[in-house]
Amino acid sequence: MIRGSIVALVTPFNASGAVDYDALKRLVEFHVSAGTHGIVAVGTTGESATLTHTEDHEVIRATVDYSAGRIPVIAGAGSNSTAEACQLTEAATQAGADAILSVAPYYNKPPQTGLLAHFRAVAQSTDLPVILYNVPGRTVTDIADDTTLELAEVSNIVGIKDATGNLERAKYLLKQRPNGFAVYSGDDPTAMELCLLGGDGDISVTANVAPQLMAQMIEFAMAGKRAEAQALNEKLLGLHSKLFLEPNPIPSKWALSAMGLMRADCRLPLVPLTDEGQHAVRQACEQAGISL
Repeated sequence: MIRGSIVALVTPFNASGAVDYDALKRLVEFHVSAGTHGIVAVGTTGESATLTHTEDHEVIRATVDYSAGRIPVIAGAGSNSTAEACQLTEAATQAGADAILSVAPYYNKPPQTGLLAHFRAVAQSTDLPVILYNVPGRTVTDIADDTTLELAEVSNIVGIKDATGNLERAKYLLKQRPNGFAVYSGDDPTAMELCLLGGDGDISVTANVAPQLMAQMIEFAMAGKRAEAQALNEKLLGLHSKLFLEPNPIPSKWALSAMGLMRADCRLPLVPLTDEGQHAVRQACEQAGISL
């Protein structure tokens, strides 16, 4: 089981709009050095919606190569088409990923029976561990708790990233889950509390900008050390909110650019961070002790 602070990694682009593999390598080294416990490549924060299938495969492969076994790589491989989700999962498996993150199908609003069939098909398309991803704020579709628990009985469905921020749901899943099934936060503002409840980590946007603080905070929270975790989390509160002041990953990319790690560019329809947003993110970075 992968546990701890798992960064939902941004995908860097160069001036021509192509994937910047030199910057991607810098980011992987940044996270290895900072103690990040895992990387999600081409998830939502990685702008998977605007990557071609070829780019998707190559970014996963490159992230695996750059990590060189020092840090596990989880590949985002979701789609609202079950056939496409299985194809992306098969490609991520071939690219050398350690696990798959599979988002709830978006836009077409399947019923719970459809979600069961969808995720079972994805799991059957790979030998890798599969982590469910519930983010109804983006997908509209909500994976019901009982659906999650039924899917947890599938041998290689090993966890869920819960981005609802609903700690009552987290408590229920943590109480009812079978042995070996991980519950990760996908909501930075409530990640500490979920981990203090017994959760297995946080798949984090904030970790892009403050990887060391996030890794330490999550380690303390998983160990039940509330005071130590809370002291670090207070430094991170500004980032938890301001990195979502404008659509993710616009603010994170601007901060990473200001840190000298990559360009700030996103792909349309995402646009550059506003002047107001830059001021707010800069203040949040200062609160976390990050120099820009």
